[in-house]
Amino acid sequence: MRFSAVARHKPLRRLAALALLPALLGGCAIFRPIPISRGSLIEKSDYVQLKPGTSTRSDVLDLLGSPTAKSTFNDNTWIYISLVTAPTPLGFPHIEKQQVVVLAFDNGGVLRHLETLHKKDAIDVGMVSQTTPTPGSHNNLLQQLLGNVGRYNPMANMGSTFAGSQGPLGGSIGTGNGGQGNSLP
Repeated sequence: MRFSAVARHKPLRRLAALALLPALLGGCAIFRPIPISRGSLIEKSDYVQLKPGTSTRSDVLDLLGSPTAKSTFNDNTWIYISLVTAPTPLGFPHIEKQQVVVLAFDNGGVLRHLETLHKKDAIDVGMVSQTTPTPGSHNNLLQQLLGNVGRYNPMANMGSTFAGSQGPLGGSIGTGNGGQGNSLP
């Protein structure tokens, strides 16, 4: 019995079709990364109700809840941050939507200024790949070789009076008392 050329390659065609199936389905909307909401999820309809000059802190807390952050040097500035991100394979999540609402109050707690910032208003801050040198962190070969001389004590856990587990009189006095007697009452 002889197999035809088509019958002989039929298992290979099925295998190739199965291998290409994930690539073909990868473009489908079903397999898109699921967006993840982060931060204070506030809508425009919420903060539009706030009126500078009349709204107070308690009005803001009722409508928007607690702020995501307050200004470092001024407790009268409240910041609400909202992000929608999507996972990126082998990378940082991609920001699809970003909204920052900044509210400034006067000392009496009345809203004076409301500002909304979006993703287009963001400034990209690049990370620097350099490291800050620390004094004493660069050891030459001789310092590396001799740096641990005297630190190794093989008898430290053997109960010897010479290793420092007990004092010279056998009691828990002296430098080797294992932390006993060194604490405050």
